[in-house]
This record gives sequence, structure tokens and C-alpha cells, in this order.
Amino acid sequence: MQYRKFGKLDWEASALGFGCMRLPTLDGRNESVDEEEAIKMIRHAIDNGVNYVDTAYFYHGAGWVHGKSEVVLGKALKDGYREKVKVATKSPVRIIKEEGDFDRFLDEQLKALDIDYIDFYLLHGLSKHSFKTVKDLKLIEKAEAAISDGRIKHLGFSFHDDYDTFEEIINYYDGWTFCQIQYNYMDVDNQAGMKGLKLAASKGIAVVLMEPLLGGKLANPPKTVKDLFASHSKQKTPADWALQWLWNQPEVTVILSGMTTMGQVIENLKSADSSGANSLSSEDLKLIDKVREEYSQRTLIPCTGCSYCVPCPNDVEIPRNFKTYNEGYMYDDLSGARGTYVRFLGEENRAGACIQCGVCEEKCPQKIEISQWMPKVHEVLGLGKEY
Repeated sequence: MQYRKFGKLDWEASALGFGCMRLPTLDGRNESVDEEEAIKMIRHAIDNGVNYVDTAYFYHGAGWVHGKSEVVLGKALKDGYREKVKVATKSPVRIIKEEGDFDRFLDEQLKALDIDYIDFYLLHGLSKHSFKTVKDLKLIEKAEAAISDGRIKHLGFSFHDDYDTFEEIINYYDGWTFCQIQYNYMDVDNQAGMKGLKLAASKGIAVVLMEPLLGGKLANPPKTVKDLFASHSKQKTPADWALQWLWNQPEVTVILSGMTTMGQVIENLKSADSSGANSLSSEDLKLIDKVREEYSQRTLIPCTGCSYCVPCPNDVEIPRNFKTYNEGYMYDDLSGARGTYVRFLGEENRAGACIQCGVCEEKCPQKIEISQWMPKVHEVLGLGKEY
């Protein structure tokens, strides 16, 4: 296992961290964790050098309730394993409604994990909207009090929004030890992106990465992308290429992988063993650039996400509908796109709510025929038809 300095702390984290969001299940239901297999996987990773494990209040739950992940991880850390790792989990900011909720949820999490303290505690999923909750309810002050009484050791946050919001949050508080961002070779300019990675690192803040394989999409690419990888002189799996591209960047501290099978654990451990900052050649980096371009060329709708078309008079989230539709085709993952469409877009915000008024088309700099595309998007994502 390779290790990297964790920001300003006098401690080195394993290059690979175990993310407990996609543990194996017994019957396909998210909340039905196969505890025996999950514990074997977590302990195998720790036995092979992983010293950073990550979970959250919501993981392996049905909706916005306390899930099973923390309980399973707590069981895995028995028999001396707790002493071998740092534990990271997250405050469920989304459901915090009053100041007293912070301590109530924290104590509930300590009980679920069955540990005395949490090494790294994150404010979960911060965005422009949820950061207002953090400020209004003084959650940073609550966390500082929990550090003082020993229930948590270090404070950080995970993030899903644009770069400007990330910069605001990073600069708001001098006490951040670490942050967690979505980042991979397709998210260079998305959310915090590469600019956010470099900004945090420049401040001595450790950067933990989530979605390094974009929910598994980069591990099983379409044939045209596989052919590009196969044409390179170095033979690696698509997943290994994606991970090595991240580890090549010295600003990256830990890559979290949400592993579902023991095979994935073994494969990722092997990748981590051969990782290193500045280890890829110029030809390797050109390959990733070609892969990124190939994915981009698979875009069906030429939407740049500029958002000039919104707000829509009928509340349709036009750029998000287009992004979901495009990604389903780009990554050859239509079922995933359909899941996103149903789970994360309200019915009133979906393409099916478009009334073809044409107001958006007058504003679109790309001259996209939005009124014609919207019914097609809904047919594919909402009604189950093919592209």
C-alpha cells in the first residue's frame, strides 16, 4: 500500500480508502446488507494496508433515514480493527432542522458505530443551499464543541455544487482539516473540479475523492473507449487507468472506492500498490485526453450547461434533463440515467412537463431545438423507450 500525507496532520493515509456506500446486499435492496461478506471485505482491505474507512448516516438506508452502513462498519472494526484505521462519517445536514439536532445525530452515530470518537467528521453534501443551514444553525460551532469534548477529532465537509460555492465554503472557516469532492477524469471542470482540488491542497487541506469511477461507469466503458485503452502500449483495465490518473496528481490525498465485491477490493488494492504521484508519462496522459474526447463526442444533445434557458416558465430543469440523457448514452448506462431521472428530478421538473412553449429556444446560444428534444428525453428516460 502507498501512503500520502493527510494535509497538515502528522499522519499518512492509505492511497485507497474503503467507502461503505455500496456494500454487498442480500436481495438487491439497499438497506439489506450482506453483513458477513461486507465485514470480510472491509477487514481484508485493512489487513492489506487500508487505514481510512468512510461511511455516512444515510448510507444503506431507504430514503433520508439512518442506514445500516455505520452499524456494519462498527461490527467490522471489532477484534482490534478499530485501532488500525481512522473512521470518517458524516453529519446529516439535510435533515438537521434545529441546533440540537447536530448533537443528537452525532451521538446516534457513535452508538451505531459502537466507538468512543470519530476521527474525521464531515458536514455532508454541502451546497449553496445547505451551507446556509450550516451558518444559520451554527453547525461549525457545534462541531468545535464536539472536538473539545472528544467526540470527534477533525472537521471537514463533502461537497456537491459549483466551484464558486466550493471556494466560498473553503474560505469561510480556517479550521477545515479535509474536504471530500467528486472528481475523476470526466469531472475536471464539474463541481469543485481540478480548480477546487488545487485550491484546497494549496491551503494544506487534505482532499478525499469520491466517485473516482463515476459510479462504476468508467470501469465498464463503451466499446469505442475500450478500444482506445487496448491500443495503448501499457495494458491496464479501464478502472486502473481512471484510478492511476487520479493518484498521479500530488494534490490527491485519498481515493475512496465504494466496493461491492471481494474481487473489486483485490483489484483496487493492486492498483493502489502501484500508484504514485507524477508516475504517468506524457503518452499516458494523452490517452486519457483521447478517452475524455471520445466520451464527449458521444453526446447526443449539444448542451453546454450554460443555463441561459432557465428558469423555464413551467419549471422544467432543462440543462439537468439534457445532462442526464446525454450521460446515459455517453457511458452506455441507460438504466442509471433512468434512475437519476426518476429519483432526482421532481415530476414537475422532468422533460415530460415541457409544454413546447418555445421560450427557452429564444435564449439558447447553441440554437438547440429544445421543444423537440424534451419529448424524446421523456420517452427514453420516463417511458422506457430506446434512444
